[in-house]
Amino acid sequence: MAKTILETWREKAYSQTANQGDLQRLWADYFETEKNIYAEILANPEEVVEGSVEDLAKKFDTSLDYMVGFLDGINDSLITANPIEEMDAKTVVSLDFDKELLYKNMVAAGADWLYELEQWDGIFDKDKQKELYKEQKKSTTVVNEAKIYPNDPCPCGSGKKYKKCCGKNK
Repeated sequence: MAKTILETWREKAYSQTANQGDLQRLWADYFETEKNIYAEILANPEEVVEGSVEDLAKKFDTSLDYMVGFLDGINDSLITANPIEEMDAKTVVSLDFDKELLYKNMVAAGADWLYELEQWDGIFDKDKQKELYKEQKKSTTVVNEAKIYPNDPCPCGSGKKYKKCCGKNK
């Protein structure tokens, strides 16, 4: 069975056997391309960009591989996900993205070169950008509950020490 274009991209981009220098150059080049595509679509966020995968690659002046990588990256931020797992070059896709979700996903990915694009200033003011940034960071912060020690007052409100109340048999 032939590989899908997404499988081909992932095999190339996440290769365990490729020369590390070649892989670093691939990713540096890809990230620059990704940044340019986002700058273009964020400049006019109300326009829904649609077309076949190969047409979008031409529109954004990039390779089919990089377009597939871009589609893979943005898919979780789309209002309706594209069928990226089985798409081919002729598959028609849409880049109808949820602005807040896209911004948060960029923050979650640590992609400061994307969430700091100046085009975001035309979509959200600086306060909204800070709010979305904080919401995303807070959503991944693990908060440990305060530890209850044996001689602490029992959290059930009985007034007894924890070890003589709910902490018994633990």
